[in-house]
Amino acid sequence: MESYDIAVIGAGAAGMMCAAVAGQRGRRVVLIDHAARLAEKIRISGGGRCNFTNLQAGPANYLSANPHFCRSALARYTPRDFLALLKSHRISWHEKHRGQLFCDHSSEAIIDMLKAECDAGAVAWRRPVAVESVQHADGRGFTLQTSAGSIGARALVIATGGLSIPKIGATDFAYRLAKQFGHKLVETRPALVPLTFSSDVWAPFAALSGVSLEVEIAAGASKGQGRFAEDLLFTHRGLSGPGVLQVSSYWNPGEPIRIDLLPGRDPAAELLEAKAGSKRQIVNALAEWMPGRLAHAWLATHGMAPEARLADLSDKSLRRLGEAFAQWSLVPNGTEGYRKAEVTRGGVDTRELSSSTMMSERVPGLYFIGEAVDVTGWLGGYNFQWAWASAVAAGEAAADNARGA
Repeated sequence: MESYDIAVIGAGAAGMMCAAVAGQRGRRVVLIDHAARLAEKIRISGGGRCNFTNLQAGPANYLSANPHFCRSALARYTPRDFLALLKSHRISWHEKHRGQLFCDHSSEAIIDMLKAECDAGAVAWRRPVAVESVQHADGRGFTLQTSAGSIGARALVIATGGLSIPKIGATDFAYRLAKQFGHKLVETRPALVPLTFSSDVWAPFAALSGVSLEVEIAAGASKGQGRFAEDLLFTHRGLSGPGVLQVSSYWNPGEPIRIDLLPGRDPAAELLEAKAGSKRQIVNALAEWMPGRLAHAWLATHGMAPEARLADLSDKSLRRLGEAFAQWSLVPNGTEGYRKAEVTRGGVDTRELSSSTMMSERVPGLYFIGEAVDVTGWLGGYNFQWAWASAVAAGEAAADNARGA
């Protein structure tokens, strides 16, 4: 049986970062992954340029049933710390939008950097290797039965992620292992995902696929509400775009989402003002504020002829139309599911983990990091920052604990 100080299962963003940190602290580390291709989620992120962090990342940008859990790790390893690592590897980057940072060239640079960091820590690679079972013996660590034989380790880090994008290898391994060791799970569901609507609700808008505009969009209630000013994209089956992906993490089945299609305007007042002495058609007035196809569809759903002249429409109907832009409320019938979700909401309940080390309070030496745990970031690099921060916390703690073992 091979023997190591620390075994890390999952060679994605969090797993490689954790293994590198522990290895560079002098611990004997093995990194195990079932996939033939390394870190596919990093590779496809950000259109192939990897949105690797966000300058604004802080606790307020994360959702969890235990909202304060992420504070410690995020404070100890910040976006500036990750940028210093990039600088040491001469990786150039740029800010694209609202603190979102991307590689200037390819996401492969991030993968190569993490591989190099692991190699600098003499991390042993075992891939593609499937973990078939895990046993724990008090005082003797963990025994892993794998497709390449038995592996023993004093500490075990689970970095296998969530359920999003199964076609690149996502599994429920972390959740099954957590339950095996008595951990509770927060219900999982797709997050950062397009929303869908029933055919009867969506019939008037299905032909708008490809139309986009900036809106204010909200979902959830009271303290659990998310509100964003971002682009919205119409699809054949529903809504997508950054704004919709953001609120999807806050949306609960059966609840409406709320959209202001013309943020920053008072369309009711502006329509009434434009009416005076105007011979313009209502659709032409609206087309100055939004895509023409949307203006036509919106009028049709409100029983107004696009060719109607402003001057011929009653003040009441114009006021009602204007107010409707700011109060569009509709109830999704679901999402596009894990196949289109960028992350998984929910996961291993963090109330049974140490916020400073990520170690289980039930099983000494067992750690859960990254997307596997119930910490879900906003769209825009926040989930990668959680991967880095939670990985560093666990890597340092596991290495220090192994030294004292």
